[in-house]
Amino acid sequence: MPWDVEMRSGSLYLPQIDLWCDAHKPKACSFVSHAHFDHLAKHRKIITSEGTRRLMAERLPGKRDEIVLPFGEPFAWDAETELRLYPAGHIFGSAMLHLSRAGESFLYTGDFKLRPGRSAEVCEPVRADVLVMETTFGVPRYVFPPTEEVLAGIVAFCRETLVAGAVPILFGYSLGKSQELLCALAEAELPVMLHPRTMQMTRVYEEMGQTFPTCRKFTATEVEGHVVMCPPQGRSSEWLQKISPRRTAMATGWAIESSAIYRYGCDAVFPLSDHADFTDLLRMVDLVQPKKVFTVHGYAREFAQILRERGVEAWALGMDNQLEFHSGLL
Repeated sequence: MPWDVEMRSGSLYLPQIDLWCDAHKPKACSFVSHAHFDHLAKHRKIITSEGTRRLMAERLPGKRDEIVLPFGEPFAWDAETELRLYPAGHIFGSAMLHLSRAGESFLYTGDFKLRPGRSAEVCEPVRADVLVMETTFGVPRYVFPPTEEVLAGIVAFCRETLVAGAVPILFGYSLGKSQELLCALAEAELPVMLHPRTMQMTRVYEEMGQTFPTCRKFTATEVEGHVVMCPPQGRSSEWLQKISPRRTAMATGWAIESSAIYRYGCDAVFPLSDHADFTDLLRMVDLVQPKKVFTVHGYAREFAQILRERGVEAWALGMDNQLEFHSGLL
């Protein structure tokens, strides 16, 4: 029996097994792919990985029923449906949901990336008949430089700023991006101070076995000679304005855009992302070999059209799909 896939109020729903995926509002049961706030809600029951469970407990405390699954191990959801989680490579604990039912398989990627990172499990794509994939960067202009090259640029920015007698301030999400940056700075042996929220998330990583360099909680009076890491929301904060002289940089996939340095009001921007770029998105489809693809988020409509032009049946979920006369699907 083919999989029914619905978008209800902006969230993915599988009616055949009464399961939501990354639902934005509280539900009876939802798969939670990872612990970024835009994927969390106070559900009565969740299916998730151990890493996400631990990070979610820190970010969204409260009681809930939890089905916590090791990667790759089967779980009988009902008499007909087998469920497994596989690493998504997005951030630590991020998972893809794989389902098998009546001879038909299904894969929901959640946010993912195929490029290996320093602080997340390596993504493990698996074969599926139906693929639901996030397409944040789903147009050809979003192809990121090699990660090592980007990180080398960030380290050089920090070193040059310190040599000039200023304080380098790196903006990146407190969960995921900051830990990638911290690993790169550790290899460069640069002293680091962390914003309290970044410190909180990093400590959870450490409790689960990840290793980071010695770093300090931000102290304004002792900031000289340190790299400061801060969430993007801190760009206009009062404490930041007190650091002088300073140079700021934003780590984001949107740095690919020529206007990004003005958009973020920083001295530098670096295209470091925990999402798949356009090349990764195409590779994911090749690796999964689906009969049908549903795209969600970002450039969902555009990427679905690109796949149709390549001979893959693909639809942007919850959107009007403009069919092309040359696509062969009319």
